[in-house]
Amino acid sequence: MSTPGDTRENAPAVEAGEVELSVVMPCLDEAETLATCIDKVHRFFERSGVRGEVVVADNGSTDGSQQIARDHGARVVDVERRGYGSALRGGIEAARGRFVVMGDADDSYDFLALDDFLRELRAGCDLVMGNRFRGGIAPGAMPFLHRYLGNPVLSLIGRVFFRAGVGDFHCGLRGFRKDAYAKMKLRSTGMEFASEMVIKSTLLGLDIAEVPTTLQPDGRTRAPHLRTWRDGWRHLRFMLLFSPRWLFLIPGVIAFVIGAVVAGALVQGPVVLGAVEFDIQTLYAASMLSLLGYQLIVFALFTKAFAVTEGFHPRPAYYDWIYDYINLEAGVIVGLAMFAVGVGLLASAILGWQAVDFGGLDPRETMRQVVPGGLLMTLGVQTIYSSFFLSILGLDRD
Repeated sequence: MSTPGDTRENAPAVEAGEVELSVVMPCLDEAETLATCIDKVHRFFERSGVRGEVVVADNGSTDGSQQIARDHGARVVDVERRGYGSALRGGIEAARGRFVVMGDADDSYDFLALDDFLRELRAGCDLVMGNRFRGGIAPGAMPFLHRYLGNPVLSLIGRVFFRAGVGDFHCGLRGFRKDAYAKMKLRSTGMEFASEMVIKSTLLGLDIAEVPTTLQPDGRTRAPHLRTWRDGWRHLRFMLLFSPRWLFLIPGVIAFVIGAVVAGALVQGPVVLGAVEFDIQTLYAASMLSLLGYQLIVFALFTKAFAVTEGFHPRPAYYDWIYDYINLEAGVIVGLAMFAVGVGLLASAILGWQAVDFGGLDPRETMRQVVPGGLLMTLGVQTIYSSFFLSILGLDRD
């Protein structure tokens, strides 16, 4: 059976429909701790009377982890494509349970205490996140930078960017409904898989709960696969790329408004504030700031349209409104009008030059026509071609 992570099953599957809970563990050379984790899950199943299975998504182990997993009653799924996200996607796709709990196989999470996760899933929650800060982090279980900088800052960014009410964005122990997972259409192959799951769930309006969980020191003697700065940047990069509002739109609107206000004030003449005089040099800089802001706003529209078309973002309620009012025809008309005004300003400057027999001019006067004229012509052309491109991105919206 193929999966998004190029997987193939190499052990008999549990009969479909008989499993309530699948516990999926990504695995890459986890021989030291894998058996302990699997045994804890089976003890939880026994104690709670849950019909469950353990799925080990092996990502190319060379230390015998696969045989250890089979010997301890787990089902092994080989995932050829490397990466934390790839392994989890392969394991989750192969899971037979109505509910899935994913967790690392390093014995840092307590697989004996999955009661809260299962209770919330049975109550109808689509995604149940563990919160290590509420449950307790044992000394030495989380590096200082992760505990006091990385996780809090990235979780805060996630809450601000996406309005996600999750306090521990990157907890590796979490549960979800299998049908809810199918709606998420996750694509990440690396560590950012954890961020994508929370972001997609929030954007889709899924029911998210958070329960306390504990974190113990990693039970392995080798170094962890996690790399602080590399993986932290991958999470941050993913959040930025997934939020055109914060990456493009908000900075663009701020830049455009500031540039337009300053340029508008200086078109009439120099402005003196105290001992400082702002003149045509500032007018030029403000015009370029407006141009940059406009480009960022356009990029925000492009990114949102592309993300919706490709399934990265759910289709928002205002999506059709954008195409109803910011359509090709309206964009061309507005663009042509801006271009015409710009040409008029440049023509006026040329006529002023002609009036002095094309001789010397005072740039403090002429630049107040040339700079706004050039800016409006540029914005007009951008508006026209941006409208064409946006229309291409929205061809299949019906």
